[in-house]
Amino acid sequence: MASGRRNRGRALLTALLALACTATACSGDSGASGEEPADPRPSYTADSAPPSADSAWDTSPDSIAALGDSITTGFDTCSLLADCPEASWATGTRAEVDSLADRLLDERDGRTWNYAVAGATMAELPGQAARAAAHEPELVTVLVGANDACAPEVSAMTPVAEFRADFTRALRTLREESPGSQVYVASVPDLERLWSVGRDNVAAARVWQLGVCPTMLREPAVTDAAATERRKLVAERVDAYNTALREVCATDERCRYDGGAVHDYAFTARELSTYDWFHPSERGQAVLAELAHDQVTSAQRP
Repeated sequence: MASGRRNRGRALLTALLALACTATACSGDSGASGEEPADPRPSYTADSAPPSADSAWDTSPDSIAALGDSITTGFDTCSLLADCPEASWATGTRAEVDSLADRLLDERDGRTWNYAVAGATMAELPGQAARAAAHEPELVTVLVGANDACAPEVSAMTPVAEFRADFTRALRTLREESPGSQVYVASVPDLERLWSVGRDNVAAARVWQLGVCPTMLREPAVTDAAATERRKLVAERVDAYNTALREVCATDERCRYDGGAVHDYAFTARELSTYDWFHPSERGQAVLAELAHDQVTSAQRP
């Protein structure tokens, strides 16, 4: 089912070519331009108890495996309808991003692996975890869940119980096959925030109508009761996914949830790809790298 959703997504995104080239002149610059909305940042705050010391956590791991979806593959970050792993926040090599791997590792050769797949849902995380575990990485990063909420209809979003069970299975796989691996879990981004940033952008609205996260981004200018309720349900489902991530991660002393940092960060237009106004631009990828680095290198849990 997850594979079918990924294939449908790629078919829809192929139709973006003409519109995206019109919007960006196919310049290859995926950073948005124009005036920035008023935006006090950073806006994220920990959503749990005050930080506590975490003696079991190694703040300087020397190998990294990345799991997740198109955000971690750098999809639409560098060019239209293509992955750009060199711009990935987790394992990328671009200086403009300054990825988590670049910030942490003195030597990268043979110490980074990216198993993220564009379009992946939580159901695919256990398989990615098994591939990563074969390398026994000291740190595993996880950023997945947006595709579980970005379904054709609200009724087709991944049920929270399934989301929780698949994440539990992925974490168990890592623990059984690579018991020493630490796991950094990023919260699911705030999809409603993305809608609010691009809702008045004509080019973004045209691209979104071709099938980009339809549960949240369909008919972005419509704010009647039905559309408002639809977006509310998606936002609530994302919150529920993040609760599941936090609670499951808390059962493992070598797992660290980001405390809601990614979800609560107020992404701006310049931090979103102008190819789809959904995936991060290079600036957005750099933000994710910085948030992750802050969490991984902290001696305290968020």
